Amino acid sequence: MKPYERLGEAHTPDGTRLELFRHDGAYLIRADGIELMSTRRHLSEDRLAEVACASLREGVAARVLIGGLGLGFTLRAALASLPDDAEVVVAELVADVIAWNADPAYGLSVQAMADPRVRIVHDDVVNVLRANADGFNAIMLDTDNGPEGMLMSENARLYKARGIALTMAALRDGGTIAYWSVGDDPKFAGALQHAGLRVETLRVRAHDTAGPMHTLYVATVRRKA
Repeated sequence: MKPYERLGEAHTPDGTRLELFRHDGAYLIRADGIELMSTRRHLSEDRLAEVACASLREGVAARVLIGGLGLGFTLRAALASLPDDAEVVVAELVADVIAWNADPAYGLSVQAMADPRVRIVHDDVVNVLRANADGFNAIMLDTDNGPEGMLMSENARLYKARGIALTMAALRDGGTIAYWSVGDDPKFAGALQHAGLRVETLRVRAHDTAGPMHTLYVATVRRKA
């Protein structure tokens, strides 16, 4: 069995330990020993961007927000889905995660981060949402394992009523919010509906032929009168 090569360690503000590993040509990030993401299984992360940006392919000057850089798969899928005049803002809480993605030795997101459409913000996505009222055509949130699979306490407020309201306030008319979750959470879907959102629940595999099923909540806001 090929060994896991530990490449880096970082900590979130609440003390959660993040570690970057390489194993048999693949990369993965663990949070306190639990796998968060891997370059081997990312189909659901790709789909997150594809469904959120689907209506923006023919738009003009679309602006989107990605909460959580991860290993860059949602960013790359968003860039593939958006026109040349779009802007993609990525909010990442942990500076080391940004550095891992930008390191050419790992080949993760160097090209995507260099795309002129991309702006990487080292900040809590909550602060970015708060500073950008009515600022985005689409918002993609993949900051943790989802509302019930929380590993980092900083992210919990995004899935509460106030966090949902803050996210909605940052959305432009006719916009879309897409949430990634490790599994189904009917209570969270209900909270989105209670906030006045139309919600579609999608089940997507982590890999196109195998692996666990993940859940995407695609929420749309009714156009303002």
